[in-house]
Amino acid sequence: MIKIQEIREIIKLIDHSSIDEFSYEAEGTKIKLKKNSLHESTEVIVPQSNFAAPQVVESSTMDTTQVTTSPTVKESFANIEVKESINDESFHKIQSPMVGTFYESSSPDSPAFVQIGDKVSEEGIVCIVEAMKLFNEIEAEVSGEIVEILVKDGQLVEYGQPLFLVKAN
Repeated sequence: MIKIQEIREIIKLIDHSSIDEFSYEAEGTKIKLKKNSLHESTEVIVPQSNFAAPQVVESSTMDTTQVTTSPTVKESFANIEVKESINDESFHKIQSPMVGTFYESSSPDSPAFVQIGDKVSEEGIVCIVEAMKLFNEIEAEVSGEIVEILVKDGQLVEYGQPLFLVKAN
């Protein structure tokens, strides 16, 4: 499934290029972009399995914030806008100190170390990163409140990849 951010990037690339028409189809997702000299339009068809019905997104200015869609797709765009606004530089990023697998708890049946809204201290453990069968506890490094968890449980993470956003005290 293609992500909405990827669709936005494709729209920007097509808008700034000399290409008049672009089509993409993979795994049930179809994207067709047409650009005319007098009227630009965008058509995105999303698979039925993820939404109530196939959606057609049209915009006269190639601006993804002015789309006409069902409430489900509008909510998806709204969630992305919120996440983009949360990625503010005023928040402290807890980063992965190594390449490995992110775990939010010490075992599958244990509760997560932290959740959004939890208060953390500098020495407080926020997650575990497994690397070569070694489980490394990751500390918050700062006192504050967890604003966002940027990775999912079991996800592979890179060195320096942000894991959490913390509103520091």
